Amino acid sequence: MKYTKLGNTDIEVSRICTGCMSFGKASQEFHQWTLNEEDTQKMIDHVYGLGVNFFDTANQYSFGTSEEYIGRAFKNLGIPRDKVVIATKVYFNEGHLKKEAILREIDGSLQRLGTDYVDLYIIHRFDSETPIEETMETLNSLVQAGKVRALGASAMYEYQFHDMQQCAKEHGWAPFVSMQNHWNLLYREDEREMIPYCKETNVSLTPYSPLAGGHLARPTWDSDSLRSKTDKVLKNKYDNEKDNDLEIIARVHELAECYNVSMTVIALSWLLARGAAAPIVGATKAKHFDEAVKAVDFTLSNTDLAYLEEPYRPHELVGLIKHL
Repeated sequence: MKYTKLGNTDIEVSRICTGCMSFGKASQEFHQWTLNEEDTQKMIDHVYGLGVNFFDTANQYSFGTSEEYIGRAFKNLGIPRDKVVIATKVYFNEGHLKKEAILREIDGSLQRLGTDYVDLYIIHRFDSETPIEETMETLNSLVQAGKVRALGASAMYEYQFHDMQQCAKEHGWAPFVSMQNHWNLLYREDEREMIPYCKETNVSLTPYSPLAGGHLARPTWDSDSLRSKTDKVLKNKYDNEKDNDLEIIARVHELAECYNVSMTVIALSWLLARGAAAPIVGATKAKHFDEAVKAVDFTLSNTDLAYLEEPYRPHELVGLIKHL
């Protein structure tokens, strides 16, 4: 495994991050395909053994049970707290990013995780109803209090992110050091503004859905997995652009066959080559992580990269909260 630093911090993370939305109590209301507590512990043990030290969860994943399972797994496995980097999030909760909401939610997350700090605290979306100054000052107070080591953001418009960063700079508050945006070979809209801005300001890119919910890991559009059958969010993200996406998927499959590697390796290698610090990989089978980590040591040529990118056509924005 290879490692990198988050932004300008000394927080060192593996080049593959474990997406923990796959962990937690399964339910009709959230996700039916998540791993139970025993299997979550087994998966964490496996990925940690692969050298993956970066774990990304959120306060609302499986109604908090994702955080609970992760925290207990680290303790049961005897994994030292300072050997893992834990990221969790705030926004999809009462009050969104208001001061009282952030203060309430961080304490809840710390309790569920069984730790007195998180390494990376991420705002899950932009909150247009709360003054930026209120959000940034509150987040800064968490850093000052030692409850949070660094701050991250996720899925928003570039101008919103820029405004929040500028606010932090003007007041001498902690800035965001990472951006968890929606980015993969099938969805590249952030390449217009967000990604160049992050690169210019040394904000680490930790893209979510790097395999497009599995679409980039197999040559066929659908699979017989429980997630493929039941995940409505996944369908809303990708089904509208299916025809164009299948062209790209075909090229991923072609290069995988050419190099005798999995499609996962090709898709993740493309992201790493284009500047991703640590793609967030969610999986419910150990073999999928085995393939994901191989991408760190695989290199695509410039010709390969261009070949993968060539069919892409602009997509409708998804994942952002649109305000008129």
